[in-house]
Amino acid sequence: MQQVILKKGRAKPVLHKHPWIFSGAVARILGDPADGDLVEVRDAGGNFLAHGLLNRRSQIVVRLVNWAQDRPPDAALWRDRVERALAGRATLAGDPATNAYRLIYAEADGLPGLIVDRYGDYLVAQFLVLGMERLKDEMAGLLMELAAPRGIWERSDASVRAKEGLPPVAGLLRGASPPDRLEVRENGCRFLVDLAGGQKTGFYLDQRANRQRVSAYCAGKSVLDAFCYTGGFSVYAATAGAGPLTLLDSSADALALAAENLRLNERDAGQDAFLAADVFQQLRRFRAEGRTFDVAILDPPKFAHAQADVNRAARGYKDVNLLAMQLLRPGGVLATFSCSGLVSADLFQKIVFGAAVDADRDVQVVERLSQGADHPVLLTFPESEYLKGLICRVW
Repeated sequence: MQQVILKKGRAKPVLHKHPWIFSGAVARILGDPADGDLVEVRDAGGNFLAHGLLNRRSQIVVRLVNWAQDRPPDAALWRDRVERALAGRATLAGDPATNAYRLIYAEADGLPGLIVDRYGDYLVAQFLVLGMERLKDEMAGLLMELAAPRGIWERSDASVRAKEGLPPVAGLLRGASPPDRLEVRENGCRFLVDLAGGQKTGFYLDQRANRQRVSAYCAGKSVLDAFCYTGGFSVYAATAGAGPLTLLDSSADALALAAENLRLNERDAGQDAFLAADVFQQLRRFRAEGRTFDVAILDPPKFAHAQADVNRAARGYKDVNLLAMQLLRPGGVLATFSCSGLVSADLFQKIVFGAAVDADRDVQVVERLSQGADHPVLLTFPESEYLKGLICRVW
């Protein structure tokens, strides 16, 4: 097999089973492999370390898939990885109240760059790196056989593919096409999902458990749901008996689907408000108007896409949390999240602390939240942990 030789002193992360090798760690490549090929990775002394998928066009030049020299990646290994991922979601698969969840979570499941989400009878797949793009037909066949969906819809249209030298791709991959609006269940709540046109793979499945936790604070309360998208948190809040809901998002289309989702869950939306506006500007308008709420939920999109974005992202998180604190009545609840992997849980708490100081409010953290169990964190790959949240009492 063709080889990637590391520079002296750069083998330690590989020995610790971190699955990424950056271009700066590579001394030379032997055998002229094509990008997307499987390669052996060896240390500066020529000792075997791991097998991985090569792509010179990416800063992550090798994505490692196994560390056993006597078992180079083959069809049996890919089958084993898919079977293991499905087995890890067996509890969810057997839950009649939930039929939407993540089935394969990329490196955390030993399948770099492959995301697969189940929505009822359909799968949505993303092939985000070149090596996995080369394995697409094989993976699609395994998914049809082992997960038995009616169809697989591809949403390989994430911007990260450009870093791999890949164009965006979307459309039917195998089987039957899903309907324009597919109804799914999550902890007994009902949602309409747009698999073809929605954000990511159609819905933010990583917040399933957090939506349920936050709803416990919403009974009889006025709730502000900012960056609400299609109303995930609002539907849970309504089901828990929330008072008037204010749903705020920049997308009118997302708000329209949020209204549909509330009606689907038998919510009389006459008391609720749906505002299509810039969240930061609208929160300032609420402040100027003297509006207050019992509960504020902040679930913004990723603010930091690269290390250079972290300072700007921190300012954005501080600003929006400061505004939300100023809108809460004494004793109100703030549920605040960051899905920026480059913003650590520690940094995020410091940002919220800074917002509390500037807002001159006493803030207690009552719960810390993370991504759902179907988005497992691989201990050798801390980058697989990205979602963090705080439920706070604001006085």
